[in-house]
Amino acid sequence: MAAKKVNVGIIGLGFGKEFIPIYQQHPYGGEVAICTRRENVLQEIGDQFGILQDMRFTDFHEMIADDRLDAIHVVTPVMDHYPMVMESLNAGKHTACTIPMATTIEQCQDIVAAVRRSGKVYMMMETSLYTREYLYVKDLVDTGKIGRIQFVRSDHMQNMAMEGWPAYWQGFPPFLNGTHALSPAITIIGKRPISVIAHGSGQLSEERAKNHGCPFAVITATFQFADSDVIAESTRCINETIRQCREGFDVYGTERSFEWEQVIDDGHVIFNGIDDAEKIECPDTDQYLPNEIANFTKREAITDTSHTSFRQGVGHGGSHPHLAHQFLKAIVEGSKAEVDEITAATITCAGISAQESAMHGAKKVMIPDFGY
Repeated sequence: MAAKKVNVGIIGLGFGKEFIPIYQQHPYGGEVAICTRRENVLQEIGDQFGILQDMRFTDFHEMIADDRLDAIHVVTPVMDHYPMVMESLNAGKHTACTIPMATTIEQCQDIVAAVRRSGKVYMMMETSLYTREYLYVKDLVDTGKIGRIQFVRSDHMQNMAMEGWPAYWQGFPPFLNGTHALSPAITIIGKRPISVIAHGSGQLSEERAKNHGCPFAVITATFQFADSDVIAESTRCINETIRQCREGFDVYGTERSFEWEQVIDDGHVIFNGIDDAEKIECPDTDQYLPNEIANFTKREAITDTSHTSFRQGVGHGGSHPHLAHQFLKAIVEGSKAEVDEITAATITCAGISAQESAMHGAKKVMIPDFGY
């Protein structure tokens, strides 16, 4: 018997439009609906991808209420995530959302509760957990080639104080949206983060600092984990600090270590011994995907290189088809998504807790326990 086709509605057509052809070509994908407030963009993209006219929405409330849709994928500005996800879950829709899950611990708790009430699939669409690099290193860890992990370091450094980024990013508190940096560190260690101490560094201009009340240009945090002797260090900055975009992580083990490249396309480094280092290029990950969408994981599959995030972030490391695949697979199989509500809340609230620590003079903050 053929698997049920899943009809998906995408809210937000900036980054969101990259997912349209993936859902359309996925073997579990059904009809795709799209939503944006901009009528001209709605019609242009709808025509480009052959979206049915009555599957084009300018009002997300109408889209979520449409009985033809099984699932909603939210790809909107950060502050819209919580209300849209809650409305979707309460309407009985499977729900995926770009990062972060929400911006407060209470909101994350609300979403976890809504998932339990609805019985639907929730997935945080964290690109950093499906890049070529992450999947390559995860395999090294799972097969024992790294040995015993001794230390993990991660960072997300990206200058959003530039043309092309929405105004709300100006002065945005770094770890209020820290998941790109934290997701690889937390999941590679594989234990629940229990506490954090974070230090703010540098100073934003007065204009940016007053936008969100955070004075720091950079925040660095150290995390402790339950049942683990490994510490993770993570750094995030998104304004007034000059650097090429880097969403990277380093893993140091007893047998091998991995360090993320310093400059895009310069090559990552594997240390096989004290004086034995080699530069590597992590392979494409099409073997993990259905044939119909395998090509989308290749770097050249990005269709809109004018989008600021793709231009700076090199297309999110081939992660897009993996996100759509894991979401649809969980729906069809009746299972939890890999980045489910517990994983999403744990990672998101680790960042929120780090931000709180930095804002209170490096006070130790306990991270909520969602059962990770």
